[in-house]
Amino acid sequence: MSAATVLGGYIGIEEVLIKKACSMAMKAHNHKSGKPYILEKSRSSPDAIFSFAGSWSVDDWFAGILSAKQRSILSSFIRSEVSATIKSPSSTGRFYVEKAVAEKKRVVFTGHSSGGPMAILAMLWFLEHCPKPENDQIHPRCVTFGSPLVGDRIFPHALNRENWSCYFIHFVMKYDIVPRISLAPLSSIEKELQPILQFFNPKSPYFGKTMDASDFYVNVMWNASSVASHAACNLMGYTNLLLETVTSFIELSPYRPFGSYVFFTGNGELVVVENPDAVLQLLFYCPQLSSETELAVIANKSLADHLMYENELKECLQMQSVVSLDCLEELPLSSDGSNRALDDLGLSTSARLSLCAAGEWEKQKKRNEDKINGYVKKIEEGLGWLKQYQDKCEARKVGYYDSFKLSNMAEDFQANVKGSS
Repeated sequence: MSAATVLGGYIGIEEVLIKKACSMAMKAHNHKSGKPYILEKSRSSPDAIFSFAGSWSVDDWFAGILSAKQRSILSSFIRSEVSATIKSPSSTGRFYVEKAVAEKKRVVFTGHSSGGPMAILAMLWFLEHCPKPENDQIHPRCVTFGSPLVGDRIFPHALNRENWSCYFIHFVMKYDIVPRISLAPLSSIEKELQPILQFFNPKSPYFGKTMDASDFYVNVMWNASSVASHAACNLMGYTNLLLETVTSFIELSPYRPFGSYVFFTGNGELVVVENPDAVLQLLFYCPQLSSETELAVIANKSLADHLMYENELKECLQMQSVVSLDCLEELPLSSDGSNRALDDLGLSTSARLSLCAAGEWEKQKKRNEDKINGYVKKIEEGLGWLKQYQDKCEARKVGYYDSFKLSNMAEDFQANVKGSS
């Protein structure tokens, strides 16, 4: 656990750009023109910011394949060869992105709420199809605010393999329900979700109006509990056979976090987490109730907080109190007052145990990776020696297989040793 003087020191992006991205994301959210995205670009600015508007249809939030709304938006950026479900000839969005790249501008995709997944998908297209910049300062960024989860557990592995995770930054309020919605299967919340979405829809007469969200909050958090508990048991290496069969009678959401997460504590502090297993646990544990009497208040706050990112970000950047959870396995298991940010997140002993397990699991994966890399080096050395042996055999006008079979020379014996080691 460490602290930096500025948020940008952790996530590799200037605070000016963070504030601009948040402002643009909220502007796209509140825009009533129906445009799928807004482009912010000027000759004097080093950045080209594409902010995506959200969708307020349940079908667009939980679609097995891209919905019609998503296809319409993404077709502005993606040609038909990227996906069989997306077909578009030329595109204005793609043109502006390529123009920004040609002008050596840093491309930034941003979105609030369900605009976040659109920004994420556009960023993935960009990383796949646009040339990698030579200058580290103009690497692209995807910054989301209160975004639902996108992708299953394979997603973070794939992004890490390509070294792309560092380009995705997600801001999440402590009580905001939207980043947790994906942890509940659609079948469990479908009837309640549409009215909730109208609370967030700036075109709806119910936009921002107080409503009873207690049942919805409990439903989402109960499902999040199942997902987080199942994941924590796997992290801790539980071998109980019941763990293997629980998914046969409880539907667990496949959605998982990825990239860097920045959590608002609610008291002006920010907590940065890069471990996706730890992020999953925090999504569940942070908004927990202290008592049942808080349910109605916290449920309403879980909706209201979703619309407060710009104000909260401004306050936090003024305070400059940032903590990074980079040594999870060393977290104290109880609140001893040594870390105010963790205390403000309201982490219980169970939460801290889960975070420690996530940290230890990450270390174990690194040890396994180092071990495999050690074997790779040994194998490469052996293959190099065998290649030399093959060349020498060919120089003697003898096939390397025949030479190895006859074993008339010391090198033939060494080839046998190298081949079996």
